[in-house]
Amino acid sequence: MKVRDLMTRDVHVARPEDTLQEVARRMADGDFGFVPVADGEQLVGTLTDRDIAVRAVASGAMPTATVGEFVSRNALTVRDDEDLKAALDLMASRQIRRVPVIDKNGRLVGVVSLGDLSTRVKEKYAGEALEDISRSR
Repeated sequence: MKVRDLMTRDVHVARPEDTLQEVARRMADGDFGFVPVADGEQLVGTLTDRDIAVRAVASGAMPTATVGEFVSRNALTVRDDEDLKAALDLMASRQIRRVPVIDKNGRLVGVVSLGDLSTRVKEKYAGEALEDISRSR
């Protein structure tokens, strides 16, 4: 099975020029804490609710500051044509729960989460990945 077979395609995306307050409001309204940040279809990075709280608010950023100032750049990604096991291995080795999915041209096409994977892959692999992701380093 490939990543594209179970990734979430309808993803909330932030733009670098969006304000922290706008994105935080969308996160609160939608009950999610992670957004890919894209300029057009090209992934720029990711932003989490923790990034907003710890890097932006804690440093004194105004609500009108832009996402582009606080985006985590060089996001790890998986390609939509990769095997699910490769996505699980990446998530486990880097202790991450969500990964942007790109196509062969580098365009953002979705997000795959540990939750997506745990419902479709062998229970053993999902359990091992969760254990690795949750392990303290």
